[in-house]
Amino acid sequence: MALGDARRGRLAENLVGFGRTLRRAGVPVDASRMALAQQAAGLIDLGRREELSAALEAVLVSREQDRAVFRELFEIYFRDPQMANKLLAQMLPTAEGRAEPDAKRARVRDALQPRRAAAPAAPRPGEREIEFDAAMTASDAERLRHADFNTLSADEYHLVARLAREIPLHLPQLPSRRLAPGWRGERPHWAGMMRRAAQTGGELLALRRLARRREPLPLVVLLDVSGSMERYARLLLAFLHAATRRHRQREVFAFGMNLTDLGPSFRLSDTDAMLAASNALIADYAGGTRLGASLAQLRQRHGRRLVGRRSVVLLITDGLDTGEPADLAAELQWLKLHSRRLLWLNPLLRFEGYAPLARGAAVLHGQAHGMLAVHNLSKLEDLARSLAQLLKA
Repeated sequence: MALGDARRGRLAENLVGFGRTLRRAGVPVDASRMALAQQAAGLIDLGRREELSAALEAVLVSREQDRAVFRELFEIYFRDPQMANKLLAQMLPTAEGRAEPDAKRARVRDALQPRRAAAPAAPRPGEREIEFDAAMTASDAERLRHADFNTLSADEYHLVARLAREIPLHLPQLPSRRLAPGWRGERPHWAGMMRRAAQTGGELLALRRLARRREPLPLVVLLDVSGSMERYARLLLAFLHAATRRHRQREVFAFGMNLTDLGPSFRLSDTDAMLAASNALIADYAGGTRLGASLAQLRQRHGRRLVGRRSVVLLITDGLDTGEPADLAAELQWLKLHSRRLLWLNPLLRFEGYAPLARGAAVLHGQAHGMLAVHNLSKLEDLARSLAQLLKA
């Protein structure tokens, strides 16, 4: 069974199953695209795999980051089932550990991961039984929304990482110094009105004005990538990249023993490519934490990245700092003076009755304007509402 046995009428069934697998891998495939896939398959030579692959890719894939996932899924799906099972056995993780560096391979593996169906139909005589995965139940989805990132299995971690990329993060918009043409404003837009009058014989038919453009507040993110934050760092990087994709003024730094500027990697449009580039940039991943020294590097090398007193600083760390509390307090005081709000996002808030007893955590608790939890999907969803409340003033 190479491309679906057309003599037995299985091509349409296999195409539908392939479309469902693509959706599980995060590729947006709807009923209209599947109808186009059926039409495309009828216009080509089904005996040539490359023609079917090109035709399906043309109608089912619209994002560049999904092409590698489509091609690998096509090679595995339209093969002998026994061979696909062997490939799956090689791709499945053998033990929990750090997230796999190849995120596209993880998407393919998760899409092909077998799950139990409710009532599988009995195979017809003489045919091999091929099981398709059932959709995740509502109870499973609710459990994953409230599951701590540090307690997830490897498969659940990759699934939650994909779900986190769909959570929006809206910052409040305030009037900026830049002006934009509009119908309301304090100043007339003479240049625009003169250009318009030149097209109407010198007559002023409309009175345009200049109003202050509203823009989101500048965002500065400082993410702890030490050993105690290892399971959270990669997932939060993916969340922040997708949630702030259209944010014009965002600065992202990673810190452990030293500060790392992640601006070059965050300029990449593909989240998987961003994660690979960030992994190459961060030299002290899963090491110790010196927050005071890292903030000193931010002040000395990147102080101009803070836009006056308008920037919102998100400091993501568990507060387990190994530096001197006095140095940390001095740097946090400088950071507060040069930003609008300093918000501490702390994964340790997952513990009931948590108290910032560590030296670094105690200093952070005294200096930050607010402390929020970011240890599961539901807390990330609450982050936008909490930001809107904490940024009032």
